[in-house]
Amino acid sequence: MSLIASNLASVRARIADAALRSGRAADSVRFVLVTKTVEPDRVREAIVAGARDLGENKVQEGRRKAEALSDEPVRWSMIGHLQSNKVKDALRFASEVQSLDRLSLATALEKRLQFLGRGLDVLVQVNTSGEASKFGLAPEDVPAFLKELAGFHALRPKGFMTLATFTPDEHEVRRCFRSLRDIRDRALHEAPQGEHLTQLSMGMSGDFEWAVEEGATIVRVGQAVFGPRALPDSHYWPGAAGAS
Repeated sequence: MSLIASNLASVRARIADAALRSGRAADSVRFVLVTKTVEPDRVREAIVAGARDLGENKVQEGRRKAEALSDEPVRWSMIGHLQSNKVKDALRFASEVQSLDRLSLATALEKRLQFLGRGLDVLVQVNTSGEASKFGLAPEDVPAFLKELAGFHALRPKGFMTLATFTPDEHEVRRCFRSLRDIRDRALHEAPQGEHLTQLSMGMSGDFEWAVEEGATIVRVGQAVFGPRALPDSHYWPGAAGAS
């Protein structure tokens, strides 16, 4: 077994254990394998080992990688900040956007999707850490944003995404995850999309077990499988010290 395959199996086992500790089924958490900075041949190793759900942060890198791996049975998600002028390219490979954080982006996505005649699963990104360097809606702005989204017919809001504070302080990290869970729980009862807003994408390589224990339904993990990256995480996540 290759190191990538071994690491992939280890992360899956840790996710399953955390799910069981939180009183859920071992297979109740979706594992998005983050492939940023990882070359296609190494990603293919993970695919051979069973990875099917892949996530990218940068549009050009994601498009290049998706084309190189177009023969593989995988699903791509856009998990990084998405500029409105990159929507056309993002939709060439992404079947989901986890970083919807403003109406201008929703408008750009809707316009392109209407042209393509297709819909798109989206998650609303929330800044639960309160850090100015991070993207995402302020928690108090989420209800109004969801009401606005009800008028976008090609977008299918499925839940929420967040990045916790980049700190070894478990209490603070868990606070961010609980904040997103509370936002989701309120939205299930109060938002126009109601019962469709079930998903919580939270947790990366350094904190995904805490995230699962706090209710994550999706985790985004890369370095725990592929190893440390050559580029600093701040190149991909504003304010990051050890992301995904």
